Amino acid sequence: MNLPSELTGLHFSRRDMLRTGALATAGLLLGKRPGLAALSTSIQPPIPQKAKAVIQVWLWGGAAHLDTFDPKPDAGYDYCGPYNKPIKTSTDGLMINQLLTQLATQADKYSIIRGMTHGSFSHETAAYMVQTGHDSNDRLVYPSIGAVVSLFKGYDAGYNGLVPPYVVLTELQGRFSECGFLGPRYQPFATGGDPSRKPFAVQGIVQESISTRRQRERRNLLQKLDTFGSAMSGDPNITEYNHCGEEAYDMILGDGGKIFDLAEEKDQLRDTYGRNSFGQSCLVARRLVEHGVRFITINYKGWDTHKENFVTLDRKLPELDKGLAALIQDLSQRGLLDSTIVWCSGEFGRQPKIDWQSPWNGGRNHWGKVFSALVAGGGFKGGHVVGASDAKGEEVKDRPVYPWDLTATMDQLLGIDPDSTFPHIGDSAIKLTQVVANGIKSGGRLKEIV
Repeated sequence: MNLPSELTGLHFSRRDMLRTGALATAGLLLGKRPGLAALSTSIQPPIPQKAKAVIQVWLWGGAAHLDTFDPKPDAGYDYCGPYNKPIKTSTDGLMINQLLTQLATQADKYSIIRGMTHGSFSHETAAYMVQTGHDSNDRLVYPSIGAVVSLFKGYDAGYNGLVPPYVVLTELQGRFSECGFLGPRYQPFATGGDPSRKPFAVQGIVQESISTRRQRERRNLLQKLDTFGSAMSGDPNITEYNHCGEEAYDMILGDGGKIFDLAEEKDQLRDTYGRNSFGQSCLVARRLVEHGVRFITINYKGWDTHKENFVTLDRKLPELDKGLAALIQDLSQRGLLDSTIVWCSGEFGRQPKIDWQSPWNGGRNHWGKVFSALVAGGGFKGGHVVGASDAKGEEVKDRPVYPWDLTATMDQLLGIDPDSTFPHIGDSAIKLTQVVANGIKSGGRLKEIV
């Protein structure tokens, strides 16, 4: 693909330097990519906005819909396994997995989409479609919805937060390029580290083995050794570069680093989220929203359960239950849920019929025909179920929802016109939302719950 000069011409602005952590001389890097020329978003007229931010809980590997939000106890043991006693929730008629006890009490705040579908059984293709809202057969590599939000609601739209507008906790998936054709400027900042450890060693901001005092001493020593910078202090480019460095250091050693410091939270609240990587990531995500970050993805590993599905889920479902329920409750109590979308799903579901044979021993394979998603806040109504799977959870029975139906609905809630085009990308208009033509299907936007 030949990109226009707007996307290929490199230049560094002070904000770009801050965003990517261009402090090579200090060896403190927030990112590894240079800034790219900004894309103009001024051509898009404003539309009503209900959501200011998104927290995406990504069930990396694909969670079994029958074992989470779409239980099928009547299908028999070969389908439901030991999870044959789903529990009631605070929403009449909505039943979920028996281990999701805390989420059951929060059901009035979220809705379940049981008709998610795209038909792909491949991790890479399915992840791409769910996170970009575009079919994989297009010649272009589209950006994830996080990168789209970073484009329309980030630096080019006046964002001035202490950390980048698109953050991933804690590592990228590597399934596809999150920034797509937008380029590295819109790649998320992946924190690295583990928020359940002390300290949370955020890449380029917090060093596990280096104290704040030692960082300050290193900074002072570097300034003394920088004779070239001193000699060229009158040069406007050097002045701008030094100013960028000062601001970046202020972020590292000042308020920016404090955003990731969970020691500022009460122990009781940290316990409520769960003292594990996922639970503490949810707490970090809430703190990031409070500080204005636009899009946070929590990449929650471990859901690719080809083997011993139930052994794994006996451990992971209580983690998910505790962390996600605490996040929704905490956001609600702080008055942030109305302006924050919480979206929980993986790239697909898992095979409804359990494979009991060795070496799978109760495993479930990939399943892209139907799966579930949870959405809350930011304009999404709570206490609803959208769509349904059939009696064994093998096909969509009612109201299919394709990835582009969901991402277009979220764009709309975020005040981004889903019917518009990407601004200033080449000579042809590239639509923000998947074009429904040439065999591409759509169930329509989620009007039932917005």
